[in-house]
Parts: sequence; structure tokens; C-alpha cells
Amino acid sequence: MTHAPNLPLAGLKIVELGHYIAAPFATRLLADLGAEVVKVEPPGGDPVRGWGSSVEGNAVWFSVHGRNKLSVTLDLKKPEDRDRLVALLKRADALVENFRAGYLERIGLGPDVLHQANPRLVIGRISGYGQEGPYRDKPAFGAIGEAMGGLRHLTANPGQTEYPPPRCGVSISDDLAGMYCAMAVVSACWQVKGDPQAKGRVVDVDLVSSVFSLMEGMLPEYGLFGWVRQPQGAAIKTAAPTNTYPCADGKWLCIAGNSDLIFKRLMAAIGRPEMAGDPRFANNAGRCDNVAELDAAIADWTRTKPAAEAETILEAAEVPCSRLFDMADCATDPHFRDRGWVMEVQDPLLGQVLHPAAPFRFDGVAPRDMVRWTGPAAGAHNEMVFAAAARGESRPLTP
Repeated sequence: MTHAPNLPLAGLKIVELGHYIAAPFATRLLADLGAEVVKVEPPGGDPVRGWGSSVEGNAVWFSVHGRNKLSVTLDLKKPEDRDRLVALLKRADALVENFRAGYLERIGLGPDVLHQANPRLVIGRISGYGQEGPYRDKPAFGAIGEAMGGLRHLTANPGQTEYPPPRCGVSISDDLAGMYCAMAVVSACWQVKGDPQAKGRVVDVDLVSSVFSLMEGMLPEYGLFGWVRQPQGAAIKTAAPTNTYPCADGKWLCIAGNSDLIFKRLMAAIGRPEMAGDPRFANNAGRCDNVAELDAAIADWTRTKPAAEAETILEAAEVPCSRLFDMADCATDPHFRDRGWVMEVQDPLLGQVLHPAAPFRFDGVAPRDMVRWTGPAAGAHNEMVFAAAARGESRPLTP
């Protein structure tokens, strides 16, 4: 449990007013990068502590959700606790929050008030629809960001109307908004720290536009041609063969054989070299026009083999492919383990637990070293953090 001076954000001080996912995800990234993050929780703790599985009342997810953060508890309905928050923000570089738009103003802690206390404070705000606009006061969760941002329309299978388009399985709009907020907050801090005269900035991030930003060329295509992209299923309309194919053991194999050379190797590997010589399949455009025949031939082959065996054969032929990994596959895969993507971490509240590594690497810092401590109990650092704030202490804090 030590400070990480070799990480790029060492010395940056962040206060998190986050609950559930978006803001805590943003600050987890910043904390993994070395920032001091003080997570302010209500007296009962972040509601996410009640989600999912637990060990003796300690939420398993929070081990990752709250890692590398200092936890304090405040009741923002109380004037004295709001004063304590302001004291924390006086020593901070940034605040990250994800209340409903306008909540800070309603409790007397809007940006104008906070900038009076700390004129150089960067304020990162995450909400469903943004701090302005006709929808700003509507409630929203991650599923709404997926739905309105255009993603959920695309997750259906083509022509399927019996079942609703599924969510992707994780809170993708919260995570995206958190990533964008982290990037924007660091950018604003860079500007403020680089200019002694600079004033703090307000960063406005929302769930809907975070998802909408991923829609590639769909908006200009609609504007120019009136095209509305429809669900593609597991295939890619502009490249072939690229799809996910059934295997003999009930698992699925994703295969991307869409360049001319890879296509030839793929056809040889599945025993159909004559298809590689067929003029209809000589280039990607022709393969896209005849993709149904190609996919049928590939699926005929994959159905005869377990997914792992088919994967081994295609990898030997240098054809990009992968089984659809579930978490058991991820946790035991030798590459995941060798790269440190999956780490065994000792959590004082849970015992030994598996953690995902931070999704970035820096020379001189091992992935394991970026997990300085696991998610603490709510309010675990009250005494240390509030004492430092009362003294006006600016040095980074570590447990």
C-alpha cells in the first residue's frame, strides 16, 4: 500500500462524488494512473456496495470499483458535511461527480460556489443527458444511454422481431462516459497546471453522447444519403468472410478472413482451396456479394470440430480467429496471465481475489504495482483525509 511515484498522474488530487458506475469508473482509471482519489460516499456507502455477490457483507465488485481510492463518508444534506467537502476540494485539482444535472446547484455547491473556494478546480460532471438542453432533468441509467445513443438499435440480429435487441452485457454507456470524463478532466488539469493564471474548467459529459460518439460514419451517411444503418448480427457488411461460426461443442468461433491472402489461407485450412480460386471470391467486394455461400462453407467445417481445435488449426494457418471467451477462459488463458491482465490480489475484506489489470502499461511499472490497494470499507480513511484537509495539507495521501 504505497504511493506510486513512477505513474504519470502521481501528485494529481481528485475528489469523487460518484455512485454506481460512471464517475467511479472515471476515477478508477485516474487512480490506476497514480492520482490520489478521495471517494466521498454517503454514510451507508456507495449503493453499488449492495450489488452482486459479497463475502461477509463486503461486495466483491467493489474490490475493483474502489481500488486505489481513499474512502470517506459525508452526508451532503448536512451543512457541516458540505463544509467538510469544500475543505477537501480546496486541496484538490479536480472533482468528478455523476449526480443528476443540477444537483450540486440545488445543495448550494454549484461550480460558482466551488470556484470561490478553489478558483483552479476542474469539475468533471457526468449525467444522463448533459447539464443543459430540454432533457437535462430526465433521469437516466446506462441502458438509456445505449438506447438513445444508437447502440441498442444495432445489437439485434437482422430481421429478428421476436426478442428485443440485447444489451451488450456490461454498463457500456457508463463506462464510456467515465473514460471520456477521465480524459477530459486530465486535459483540463494539464491546461490549468500549465498556466499559473488559468481558472478551473467545468467538463460536461453525458451518457447519450458518449455512446453516440461511437456511431462511426453513420451520421454523415444519413445526412448525405438518408441511409440508416441496420443491425448486422455477427457479420460485418463491408468485409467478408468475417463472422462467428458454430462449433461441434456448442461454442462459437470468430473468424476474420477478409484480406485476399488470409482468405486463401483460410480456404486451404478448411479443405476448400477451390473457393479461393473462384473468380467470384477474388476480392473483398466479390466475397461480400457472395457472403452467404462463404459463411455456409466455413460453418460446415467449424460444425465438425470443437472450438479450441478449430482455433488451433486456423491459428497454424495464420488466420485471425478466437473462441468467444467467457470469464473462465479469460481467467485461465496463458496470455492473460503472462501479460498480467489477470492478477491474484490479496484483499483484506475478501481474501485472495482476481483483479483485471489497468488497460495501459508504462515502462518501469509492473501491472501488479498499479493496484496499490483494493476497494476499502466505506469511510476507512475519514480520520486521515479530514485531518489533512483541516491542516491544509497538499501532499498526496496514501493509507
